[in-house]
Amino acid sequence: MSVTDKTAIITGSTSGIGLGVARELARAGADVVLNSFTDSEEDHALASDMASEFGVKARYIQADMSDPDQCRALVETAGACDILVNNAGIQHVAPIEEFPTAKWDAIIAINLSSSFHTTAAALPMMRKAGWGRVVNIASAHGLTASPYKAAYVAAKHGIVGLTKVTALETAREPITANAICPGYVLTPLVEAQIPDTMEKYDMDRDEVIEKVMLERQPSKEFATVEQLGGTTLYLCSDAAAQVTGTTISVDGGWTAL
Repeated sequence: MSVTDKTAIITGSTSGIGLGVARELARAGADVVLNSFTDSEEDHALASDMASEFGVKARYIQADMSDPDQCRALVETAGACDILVNNAGIQHVAPIEEFPTAKWDAIIAINLSSSFHTTAAALPMMRKAGWGRVVNIASAHGLTASPYKAAYVAAKHGIVGLTKVTALETAREPITANAICPGYVLTPLVEAQIPDTMEKYDMDRDEVIEKVMLERQPSKEFATVEQLGGTTLYLCSDAAAQVTGTTISVDGGWTAL
């Protein structure tokens, strides 16, 4: 599958899922815009290295996804957006009655509202180009729930709803909108949690992965960022031209339970 001559904006894309998706799109020929809230030499070097590796145009644009104006400015600064991947997200775990208001507001802003603002800015560009793909990275928690994750679960359910509305509003155009719902994905952040979890539960690595981290993932295997990149690439292909307004679970059977 090729997305040559397309420009893809991927929010929250300097590591983890976002970076994996960006790399797969660049590998398939897309010019990519990377994003995070920082603005370091390493951020810009990441884009330069990707451009060299895949022979595409790549740039880094700093934007704080909790700020509506910066969300829209990200798309406007990019100048083109054929593929929009809304991936930026944060997490906080606490019981509802102890959940800090500031954390709730931040999670809703970054995990949900940012996708509304970037989509609103990108759709006119897609309509002008006569083609577009919106891919929202939701979660298994966009289809189910876990305790102590009120804001995250609410935001991811909201992402699924926003995806459906976007699809309906663009249904008569060559634009699609879909949500990918990952389960546990092996990212550097998750990898870094394993040693502490081993110590906490007095388990070895394999036990921690199977019995703690992947307790709700029947396959007992992590999804990979490459698999999520491949799923995104499929949704950008001609084969998926009539796939819109839906969710694709990449969760090892989690939501089948």
